[in-house]
Amino acid sequence: MIPEIKYSQKPVIEPKEGCSWADTMVLNPAIVKDPNSATIHMLFRATGPWSLKNLKGLSDPYPIFLGYASSEDQGQTWDIDFSTPALAPALEYEIKKLYITDHEGNKVVNHANGCIEDPRIFEVEGQLYVSAACRMFPPGPYWLGDKRRDNLPEWAESDNNPFGSAASKNDTTTVLFKLDLDKLKERDYDNTFKYVCVLTDGNVTDNRDVFFFPNKMLIKDKMQYVMLHRPDEPDAFEAGKGVHKPSIFLAAAEAIKDFVTEKAEHKLLAVGIFDWEEERIGASWPPISLGNGEWLVSYHGKQIPTYGYTQSFMILKEQENDFPEIINRCPTRLMYAKQDWELPDKFLCPCIFTTGGIKVDNALIMSYGAADQKVGVAWANFDEVVSYIKLFDKHGNII
Repeated sequence: MIPEIKYSQKPVIEPKEGCSWADTMVLNPAIVKDPNSATIHMLFRATGPWSLKNLKGLSDPYPIFLGYASSEDQGQTWDIDFSTPALAPALEYEIKKLYITDHEGNKVVNHANGCIEDPRIFEVEGQLYVSAACRMFPPGPYWLGDKRRDNLPEWAESDNNPFGSAASKNDTTTVLFKLDLDKLKERDYDNTFKYVCVLTDGNVTDNRDVFFFPNKMLIKDKMQYVMLHRPDEPDAFEAGKGVHKPSIFLAAAEAIKDFVTEKAEHKLLAVGIFDWEEERIGASWPPISLGNGEWLVSYHGKQIPTYGYTQSFMILKEQENDFPEIINRCPTRLMYAKQDWELPDKFLCPCIFTTGGIKVDNALIMSYGAADQKVGVAWANFDEVVSYIKLFDKHGNII
């Protein structure tokens, strides 16, 4: 039986009128449960016009911020802090100011200077992290078309650009931050996040939907970190040669900083095979362990104009001395826009986009962006979801 998924009947977070950084859109929230209480913590994406940083007069930039909210009732209601962003881009345009100090005290390029999008929260070997798709410069009103370059400084489009296409194309580069949950709870945002490193190379391809499994795995005789990612151009990787639609990849490396080097090994995990996945697929939120080396992975598909962004699940199983493999894949889109506030508005396609998923007792709680403008929460019975996915083989055929 198809598992029942219950949705919030109205947005749990909406744009806040008069809040400069969140008056236009709030969406794509990451969630994590407090290990010491029933509290659920959320980081949500938000934006508003920033006319003071309009560089060329083409359009006001819409930098993207992360805001904070918390819930004490399993996501039914939220205490939202609209007083200030939890994490904000620096919004600098001068080359000498496009640097940041990382968690080890090194001066590095700040790839999160322009916007910080679509956070995912996850734990790796006891340390809590946030990954986010970042741009070097803020885009214009991106729902009106490709506005990534409206506020690029002249040097970024010249031969003197020291940062390559990450600056000139303003594609997304995924950045990793350490997250101090105690500081977040105290709303001590200045000390909550520490810039670690980039996980993807903006000079190779736009790349997002990036996060880790919580423990290293033995792959090719080495204990390695394992990462999910979704390159916009799979053909940029040897493992994706001949694939030209955004697809789900795995990557392995012995050190986190190695993921953007030739030391990392990549594997194509999944391409779109169903009609609702025609344009692209990508992983949605960090894997949840099912035991016995099996992992529940949520993922999204996109097809315009009929389906928009919809969600389903697959199950991966660890392999001996190799990457995990898909053993079950649901052929049905289990989550999709139905309510008026989830349907097209600024954007032309319906959209439910989950970026957070946690298990609390036997409840699966998922946070999502609706219509790219608001935040919703959905609930399902965890065992029912897993049992249903296990009805299908790795190709989506019923077993």
